[in-house]
Amino acid sequence: MKSTTKETGVATPGKPFLMRVGIGLFGLGMLAVLAVFIMFAAGLENLPLWLSLAAGVITSLGLLLALIALVIEARAKD
Repeated sequence: MKSTTKETGVATPGKPFLMRVGIGLFGLGMLAVLAVFIMFAAGLENLPLWLSLAAGVITSLGLLLALIALVIEARAKD
C-alpha cells in the first residue's frame, strides 16, 4: 500500500542559482585549503602559487556569493 502526501498548488523553490554557485566555489576553495595543508604537512616548502591563490580567493568568493544570495532571499521574503 503506497500513500503519498503531496500538497498541490504549493511551489517549493530550491536554492537560488547564486547560492548554489557560492556553495560550490566555497567547497572547491576548502578542498584547495585542505590540499595546501596536506602538502605543507608532508614537508613540501615550495607550494604552487595557483593552489595558494585558489585556497584564498575561491573560498572567499564562494562565501561572499552565498551571503549575497542569502541577503537577496531575505529581502525578497519581506
